[in-house]
Order: sequence, then C-alpha cells, then structure tokens
Amino acid sequence: MAKVLSANLGYPRIGEKREWKKALEGFWNHKLTETEFLETTKQLRLSYLQKQKDRGVDLIPVGDFSFYDHVLDTAVLFGLIPERFKQHDDAVTLDTYFSIARGNQNAEASEMTKWFNTNYHYIVPEISNQTKPRLTTNRLLDLFNEAKEAFGITTKPVIVGPITLLKLSKGYDATHFDALLRSLVPLYSEVFTQLAAAGAEWIQVDEPILVRTTNNDDLNIFKQVYQQIKAAVPGLKILLQTYFESVDCYADLIKLPVDGFGLDFIDGAAGNLAALEQFGFPKDKVLAAGLVDGRNIWKTNLADTLSQAEKLLTFTGGPEKLWITPSCSLLHVPVTIENETALDPLLKDALAFADQKLSEIVTLTKGLNEGRASVQPALDAARQSIQHLQQSEQRNNRAVEAELADLDKELPKRPKDYAARQKIQSEVFHLPLLPTTTIGSFPQTAEVRQARRKWRKGEWTDAQYNDFIKEETEKWIRIQEEIGLDVLVHGEFERNDMVEYFGEKLDGFAFTRFGWVQSYGSRCVKPPLIYGDVAWQTAITVAESAFAQSLTQSPVKGMLTGPVTIFNWSFVRNDISQADVFNQIALALKKEIQALEEAGIRMIQVDEPALREGLPLKEEKKAAYLHRSVYAFRLATSFVRNDTQIHTHMCYSEFDEIIDAIDALDTDVISIEAARSHGEIIATFEKFAYKKGIGLGVYDIHSPRIPSVEEMQSYAERALQVLDPHIFWINPDCGLKTRKPEETIPALKHMVVAAQNVRAELHHTIPNN
Repeated sequence: MAKVLSANLGYPRIGEKREWKKALEGFWNHKLTETEFLETTKQLRLSYLQKQKDRGVDLIPVGDFSFYDHVLDTAVLFGLIPERFKQHDDAVTLDTYFSIARGNQNAEASEMTKWFNTNYHYIVPEISNQTKPRLTTNRLLDLFNEAKEAFGITTKPVIVGPITLLKLSKGYDATHFDALLRSLVPLYSEVFTQLAAAGAEWIQVDEPILVRTTNNDDLNIFKQVYQQIKAAVPGLKILLQTYFESVDCYADLIKLPVDGFGLDFIDGAAGNLAALEQFGFPKDKVLAAGLVDGRNIWKTNLADTLSQAEKLLTFTGGPEKLWITPSCSLLHVPVTIENETALDPLLKDALAFADQKLSEIVTLTKGLNEGRASVQPALDAARQSIQHLQQSEQRNNRAVEAELADLDKELPKRPKDYAARQKIQSEVFHLPLLPTTTIGSFPQTAEVRQARRKWRKGEWTDAQYNDFIKEETEKWIRIQEEIGLDVLVHGEFERNDMVEYFGEKLDGFAFTRFGWVQSYGSRCVKPPLIYGDVAWQTAITVAESAFAQSLTQSPVKGMLTGPVTIFNWSFVRNDISQADVFNQIALALKKEIQALEEAGIRMIQVDEPALREGLPLKEEKKAAYLHRSVYAFRLATSFVRNDTQIHTHMCYSEFDEIIDAIDALDTDVISIEAARSHGEIIATFEKFAYKKGIGLGVYDIHSPRIPSVEEMQSYAERALQVLDPHIFWINPDCGLKTRKPEETIPALKHMVVAAQNVRAELHHTIPNN
C-alpha cells in the first residue's frame, strides 16, 4: 500500500560525547595513526546509521558525514583544490585535505565563512579561471556501499549541488561561471551514474542557493543543468533540496526536471505555504516537507504539525508523494537529550535534539499513514510539555516585561559624536599611532581546562580556582607587556565559552552537559538555551577586569559578548519576538557595562561576531533585522561616558552587506577579520568611507602557522591605502583561545614588529606623529 515516508536530510557528525572531535584532534596531534583514525570514524559513521535505522527512518542519508566540512568534501571530490595545495596524482591525501582547511607552515588555509545564516562555518572553495574540475575519488559511492554492506539498506546519498557549490566559491571571474558549470555537470553525472549502478534509487542534491533571490537567468541555469543530469542518469531519482527559507520563483521552480523538491516549512513556512496554495504542486513529484525544526531544540507541537502535514497531503499526487523531513540537516542541533540528567525536568521535557526529532518525524509519518488516533498519546504529551514551560515563572518575569514596555522607539545615542569622543579619548589614553591589541582571549591550555574541571567537580574550592585564574591573568599581562602590546586584555581564562559564560550568570538561561554542535572543523560549541526572560543579577566580569587593570599602567579592555551574538549563538525560545529577546539581553548587558565603568574600566569591548550571520536571507527582511540589532547594541552601550571607549569585534562575514549597520553601531573601535580572506574586506572600505576606529586582523588565528612580520606588515600597508592611519589599529583577526602559547607569543611578537615598522614608515610621511 502506498504510504508517506519519513526521511532525514543529515545527521550530526560529532557523536553523543564528541567522539568525532576527539578522533580528529587525536589524528592531528599524532596520537592516532591514519589507519586508526579511519577505523574510528567508520565505526562512528555506522553507529549513526544504526540509530536512524532503529528509529524507523525510511530514507537515511549518507554523505552527510565529513572529516571536516561537507562543502570542502564536495570541492575535493571534484578536484577543486587551491594551487598551493596541489598534488602530483589524482588521489587527495588526508594531509592535503586538512591543509586546505587548516593551513600548514608553507601555505595559508582557505577562507572560512558562515553557512548561510547559521553558526556553521564552511571552507570556501577556491577556483581560478584556469581550474579544470576532475573527479578524484567517489566518496559517495564508498559511503553508499559501506551502508549497504553493513546494514543491507539502500540509503539516500547527499551532495551539495553544482550551482550552490559554484555560487559559494571564490577566485574566478563571473564571466567564467558558465564554463566552470559546464565542466562540473558531467562530473556530477558520472558520480550519479556510479551510484545508480550500485543500486541507489534517490539522491538528495542540496541547492540552498535557491532560497536567495533568484531570477529568470538563474532558473534557466537550473533548468539546463538538471536536464543534462537527468538525461545522463534517467533511472536515478533526484530530490532538489532547499532549506533556511522559502524558495523564490516557486511556480517556475516546480517545473524543473527533477523528481522531488525539499521545502522548509519552518523558516520558510509563510512563503512556501503561500506559494503552494497559489500554484499547487506537481502530482508526479515528491514533496519533502521540512516540518520539524532542524535548527532549534524545542519539541514540535505534534498535533498542530500533523494538521499541517494533512493539509500538505492534499496537494500531492498520493501519500507516496509526501515525505516528512526536518527543515534542514540535523547538523545544527545536539545529538540526544537522553544524556542530560541534570536539566530541570520542566525544561528537559520540552526539548528535542536530533534523535528525538527523528522520532517526531516517524511519529508524524505514522499519524498520516495510520490515522491520528494511532499517535494521539504522543500528540497529547508534546502539547502538555510545551504548555507547562509556557506557563512557568521563568517565562513570566513581570520586572523584565515592564523594562521592555518602557523602551523608547528612537535609537539610543552616545552623549557626543565620534569626532568629539576621539579627541577626548586620545587625551585620556595617549596611545601611539597604529595601537596594537588582541581580541580578548588567550590560550586555554590543558592546565586551564584541568583547573576548571577540578573546580566544577568540587576538587578545588572557589578560592583555589580564583587564585589560579589570577596567576594566569598576571602571567599573561606580563607576557603582553613584554611583547609590547599597547592595549591589553585579561585573557578570559575563567571563561569556558564566550556565550555560555555570560548565560551562566544571567536569569533565563539553561545549560546542557552534552548539547554540543559543530561550529567549524573540530571546534564544537555548546549553545545555551534561552528558555525564559533574561535578567541581570550581579556583576559578571568586573572582578577579573579590575584585577588585570590593577597589574599594569596600560589600558585593559573589559570583555563582553554582545546581545545579538548571545542570541545568534544560543538556542532561543520561540514564543516571543526576536526584538524582545535582543532587548532583554541588551538591558542585562547595560547593567554589566555600568558596573565595569564604576570599577574604572575605560575600554570595554562588546563583541558581535555573529551579527552578520543572523542576517535574513531575503532582501526584504534584512533592514528590519539590522535595525533591531543596532538598537539592541546601542541600548547596551550608548549611555557610557565620552571617555569610555567602546570596542566591538566581528569575524568571517561578508561585511560589505552590513557596512552601514556596522557604522550605525557607533562604536569607537571595531576589529574585523581580514587575514583569512586574504585582505579582501579592504575593498569594502574603498567604497565606504569609514571614519571610526578600526582594526583589520593581520593574521589568521585559526591556523597553527606563525605568519611572518612581512606578511602581517603587508596586510596593514594594504589597509592603510584606504584607511586613515589615525583611526587604524593592528590586531589578530580573532581571539587566541584555541591556539597554543608557543604559537601565540611569536605570532604576536611578529605583529608588534610589523606595527612598529609601519609606524616608522608613517612617521616619515605624517607630521607630528
């Protein structure tokens, strides 16, 4: 009998307790041989397939697992390897693969940037006009056969589509796009032909670029590409998968020569539903309906969602033409709630991680196939869990509600404009031309992590732990002085994570023990859960900042994470507006900044590295988001004295899209990544006359390599071709938490020498400096 199918789009790679991360880092640190590493990751991969099979998922993906990043995997599959990493033979070694992602002592890593509007980072493929794509090793075929041999199942291979791959790549002229695409499509066809011969029935081709603004030219490209692929592999069914928003040009899109479309009915619900109701859906194609949120961690309201699924069923050509899926890959959520034994039962009962979301998908599928009565107990339980949390005290803080109600609609403003503040601050701080500083964090060594573990386990008292933090702080204040940095930081040794640390001290947050998600490479983060109203209770950063400042005559920056970043790097309640959560966090941070000022801290950095990543994918939604973001930042910072210098930091984004909003933040100094993108951000300032303090990161901290003085000096000199030296700062492109001391110290020494060299050059050309 024909029936609705359950399908997954992608499963987390990292393991329930980050076993994948440990294997990666063990291999990088030569604690695992390549053979041991490959066997370990194979067993992890198979265990993920086993889980999905046991939960009853009908269509299980392969190709979602990666050693580092799925976009890098696709680029390597088709031989899109930067020239500086090229090998002599066709095979791509693990050493080459990881060098592209992480760099090596002889070559810089490829650029890394955010995957659409998520906190996942992908490695940007580098393609020149002369690049000739080629098929290396068909890893999808290997993974398909591996699953078939282990479990006897026919899986659904997943791959980034050719148009999205090229659109997200860099280095080639736009005029070469068509030629590159023509050379790629036959290689995709070859991969698919081999999969079809091995028994694959469906392949999921991810083309999320379709949720960005598309036009007739774009649609013609899609039509040509998929006509060519279908002609080459007529027996293989293709699911064209989108996510993160609604698709544009729906009426034309559904005419593409593929066998199914994956649509997001969470983040793209309004647009996709409206299009479906207006234009219908082809009866001969599959609708893969993303009805379970793949990016947040709350239980699905199964009763309401089942009603939505029943409505979608009326648009398809039969139950076999509807799949129930997550809205996107489950890469973006933790693995399972089962290990969270310390959470408040009220909260835990309202949560669903990847494994639980798969069960929700199977439940919804069963409800469609066997009737609502067959799943009624599950529907009732989910609704009850959601209602209990909604009625809790944590979500009904009257004091916070009153503060929000009192806010003025006008943007908060500093007492004086930047030009006046700059004059005042220059008289207070007496900094040299091109002042040097760092972004905030210093290496979290094994000793630092061990100390934190001992303290959390109760093996150390608060006094022992605080003494250790003070010792580390003083050690690194002295190191910074010896290096010759102009503005210092306390090092953040007391902090586990730049968001989690603040959330632990604020009302409205909760924390998991194993709720990790991949951010980039082996870097996993454990986002806080913003489940209630956010409120400030007591000073968070004052003691450490004041202690560090007491050790030196140089200014020490107070370090905070901004409201938009805290929001974007958390799992956030979905029952109130984004603006209300932004402003709740901003009001709490405002109280912390007041406390820092009262303690005599005159430089305060409020980091917003995630401001750009939250930018909506639809043009018509961007202005409102940026206004909300600027409002929240200024709500937290604009009240400070004119002689208090406000800094912020952003990284790994296409800043040209938001340069007006960056300017509107009205900070005194902003530091922005430049090295990882090889200085490309500098072009933005050729078009936009930025007049406030700015530091363009002169070296990439995500690579273990130590850049030379000359390399860093070249970035600074290039920036100074478009920026006024009186506003220019020199710094790394991000915090140094993940680096080792033996990498950090020489790199910073090189940076200071580079600054001194450029400063000396400027003294000859700028009078009175």
